[in-house]
Amino acid sequence: MEECDILSATKARRNKQIRAKEIRVVGEDGNQLGIMSVPEALERAEESGLDLVEVAPNANPPVCKIMDYGKYLYEEKKRAQEAKKRQTQIQVKEVKFRPHTDEHDLLTKVRHIRRFIDDGDRCKVTVFFRGRELAHKDRGQMILDRVVEMLADVAKVEQTSRFEGRTMFMVMAGLSKK
Repeated sequence: MEECDILSATKARRNKQIRAKEIRVVGEDGNQLGIMSVPEALERAEESGLDLVEVAPNANPPVCKIMDYGKYLYEEKKRAQEAKKRQTQIQVKEVKFRPHTDEHDLLTKVRHIRRFIDDGDRCKVTVFFRGRELAHKDRGQMILDRVVEMLADVAKVEQTSRFEGRTMFMVMAGLSKK
C-alpha cells in the first residue's frame, strides 16, 4: 500500500506510459544519450533490463532516464523515513498555578517547567482565578514575574502575560544555543 502512495506522490510515467513523440534520454550512468523516439529509448532500456522513467515531463523535449524503478522507489522510501526520523516535534506543555500557590508548590512547578524546557519543549504558564480571586489580578502577575525570574538562566518569555476570561498566561521557550 505504501508503494502505491509513493507512486501517486511521484506521478512519474514509465515505459509505455510515456506519451511524447521524442524524448531526451539520460543513461543509467548519468550520461546524455541524446534525443530519440520513445520506442527506440524503450528498446535501449529493455536491453539493459531497466525501466524508462520520465523525470522532467515539462521540459521540451521531456527528459527520461534509464533506471531500475523499483530500486528508485525503495531509495525514496528510505530517504523519507530517514528525514522523518531526524525531525523533532516541539510540544507546548502547560503548568497551572493559582493566586494562592505556596512557596514549595511554586518551586516544584518551576522545576517541572525547567525540565520541560531542557527537553526542548515550550511551556505555557497559566494562573487560574476563581470567584473573588479575580479582584487580585496583581497576585497572578506577581507569580508569573517570579517564574520568569527563577527561569531567567534557561528560558525567555516568548509571549508576554495576557488575561483571557479567568486565566492569565504566558508562553516560555528555551534560550537558543549558539
